[in-house]
Amino acid sequence: MGIAFNRRQALALAGAAAGGLSLRAGAVSPPLRIGFQKSSVNLMVARERRLLEATLPGVDVKWVEFPAGPQILEALAVGSLDFGFTGDTPPVFAQAAGKDIWYVGLEPPKPASSAILLPPGSRIRTLADLAGRRIGFQKGSSSHYLVLLALEQAGLRWSDITPLYLAPSDARAAFEKGALDAWAIWDPYYAAAKIDGHARVLATGRGLSSNNSFYLGSRELTRRPALLKGLFAALSQADTSSKADLPGTARFLSEATGVPLAGTLRFLDRRASGPVTVLKASDIADQQRVADAFSRIGLIPKPLHVADAVWQPGAAFA
Repeated sequence: MGIAFNRRQALALAGAAAGGLSLRAGAVSPPLRIGFQKSSVNLMVARERRLLEATLPGVDVKWVEFPAGPQILEALAVGSLDFGFTGDTPPVFAQAAGKDIWYVGLEPPKPASSAILLPPGSRIRTLADLAGRRIGFQKGSSSHYLVLLALEQAGLRWSDITPLYLAPSDARAAFEKGALDAWAIWDPYYAAAKIDGHARVLATGRGLSSNNSFYLGSRELTRRPALLKGLFAALSQADTSSKADLPGTARFLSEATGVPLAGTLRFLDRRASGPVTVLKASDIADQQRVADAFSRIGLIPKPLHVADAVWQPGAAFA
């Protein structure tokens, strides 16, 4: 199982891990520290099947579980992680805050894997009906961006709603108690709420957000292109093996995440699979739209250029 992790531990580990990842010949290398969350299918499969250890012999891999992407990037920024997986919005907020993080990889978009959910019996019928409502979501996450785009499509302003910033487990509890009028969330939490809690879907990412997922690394990791190549190879292998044995993958993930098997199968069915790749110009442009949306309404202090934080093969960062 993963290691529970919080901000205090991230700061404490940062000092102990000073200097980052070193793979110099003859040097004693600290572990490769990887942050994952329940939506990180490739990482969880690679961890369970020890694919990184097979692809990167001699590298000690440490796995740390987090509730969501913003917490992963905070740990990455303070030096407690080397590599992590998040949705589209956390890296935008991290870059806007001046954090030293780098986009190093990308998975295919999965717009159907996130949604704005309503309690059973809700009278909300359209996005415009969200005006004046309490909407729960993880601040700085992909669901934050989904809410922003949904409001814009409905002709509403950010000030027209009451945002309640809650981690996924807290948001579900509030949702089930009737303390939220709507909940924006991603899989597998979305699938579980739909099946277990009979939540109604107001909108998904389709027609709103690509819901991209990124791998991010520390500056020190970007100086190790051979290591990144090995990471990508292992993660692409994880993707291939998870598709080859979908029932087995679903059983493993259900046990690991606590999401019932039916919800896990639905989550995997909605998930776009494919090899892990470096970012192309079109991917960077899509992510720039995320940054521009938050800048436009003042949720990040100034415009930023996503390309400034994108690692490219062959690049060397000083």
